[in-house]
Amino acid sequence: MKLVIFGLSVSSSWGNGHATLWRGLCSSLAKRGHRVIFFERDVPYYAANRDLVELPGGELILYGRWPEVIPAALRHLSDCDVAMVTSYCPDAAAASELVLSSRASVRCFYDLDSPITLDRLARGLAVDYIGPNGLADFDLVLSYAGGRAIEQLKSRLGARAVAPLFGSADPKVHHPAEPEGRYRAELSYLGTHAEDRDLALRTLFVEPAKRFPQRRFVVGGSMYDGSFPWQPNIFLVSHVPCGDHPAFYCSANLNLNVTRRPMAENGYCPSGRLFEAAACGAAVLSDSWAGLDTFFEPGREILVANGTDDALASLQRSREELARIGRAARERTLEQHTAGARVLELETILGGFRSTSSKALRTETLVAEAS
Repeated sequence: MKLVIFGLSVSSSWGNGHATLWRGLCSSLAKRGHRVIFFERDVPYYAANRDLVELPGGELILYGRWPEVIPAALRHLSDCDVAMVTSYCPDAAAASELVLSSRASVRCFYDLDSPITLDRLARGLAVDYIGPNGLADFDLVLSYAGGRAIEQLKSRLGARAVAPLFGSADPKVHHPAEPEGRYRAELSYLGTHAEDRDLALRTLFVEPAKRFPQRRFVVGGSMYDGSFPWQPNIFLVSHVPCGDHPAFYCSANLNLNVTRRPMAENGYCPSGRLFEAAACGAAVLSDSWAGLDTFFEPGREILVANGTDDALASLQRSREELARIGRAARERTLEQHTAGARVLELETILGGFRSTSSKALRTETLVAEAS
């Protein structure tokens, strides 16, 4: 298949989780013989932190302004099998218009932020990447979350068909690595600061740091400022390049996963970081949310905290126990949660729609010829 994607970013992992997910999926798609054309607006903050310039087995098209890229977009859409727009694509409205007017077998919207989308709608806030018709005009909607998000995308946004496509890890990128001194920690956390993760981060990370003042805690990520309750034993690494993620995860006794509030409330929405850390064989402590046990077995493959006391108890487990949990999580990830596994799921989903679309197109052609 040829897939044409209009997305947020694949070229820079700075401040967004889309890039690493897409890199794994695009690599796995290429291995399966598919070709991806990825359109990305060339914005200054991603350009200044760009850590990928070429899409193996596909093509990355960076553009400054939407009008200048329309000819290339139309050319690629003219012979593609799958045309896709994603959440937070900065030109989603214009890209959706082109995609929906194309003759692609499957015209698709992938909401990589579906709980955030639904939460904003519920609060009466604008969702810039979804037009006035909602999602009703797309043949297929892929959702980063399962659970109730599937039905809500139908009932609130008119999606005709919705299928979950969860996060994943690329084992070639995320694997056990040697620890590095600057990342060494009793507990580490990798993630951009977000207001709707702040309370959980304070409860499961800052409070344990206060209780264990002699131990080292490390935060990796952007958007942190002086309002964060820093402690003398909490250290910040403002940007951890993708290539350093394995070393970051493997340098801590335990890695914290904190889910954004709308995702935790929806459930069935594991973050990409969760799978990446597990693929590295790192022990993970996660906040609690519905459906977590469908991805990892609590107590054996992952530790779960409902509050500070649970986090403290996890930090007091032996290194041997944590290492066993990390190994079990890696085994589960390699079996079920790799980018390759997601691509097989995607092929199955798209295959059914391509078959249906092809039949409809043939019928349409025969009717036109007969008349």
